[in-house]
Amino acid sequence: MRLILRWIITALALFVAAWVVPGIRVDGGGWVAYAAMAAVLGLLNAVVRPILKLLSCPLIILTLGLFVLVINTVVLWLAAYLVNTYLGVNFRIEDFGSAFLGSLIVSVVSVVLSAVIGDKD
Repeated sequence: MRLILRWIITALALFVAAWVVPGIRVDGGGWVAYAAMAAVLGLLNAVVRPILKLLSCPLIILTLGLFVLVINTVVLWLAAYLVNTYLGVNFRIEDFGSAFLGSLIVSVVSVVLSAVIGDKD
């Protein structure tokens, strides 16, 4: 049940990001696009993100943790590329700036929704 709740929260956060950021577009597919993107993003956050954080540990320490924002951006951009290329879902991120702003919005909305719903991470 907790996994499904996290998946729904991530899908809603992606919806908000696509709604707010002009460089993030979802063409057709409706909620299927957000659900697929949330599933792939969750998988990448579980597998790829820890590896990237381990490899960039000196940069994270040097920037006092701000490099984690770049890692989040890369993971979001990679997830959009994967769902667009391999799953045929039209979730597109145009540039790094849009991916950066989108990753910030997804993070903030996820934290707020988790706090409101009461999902403990």
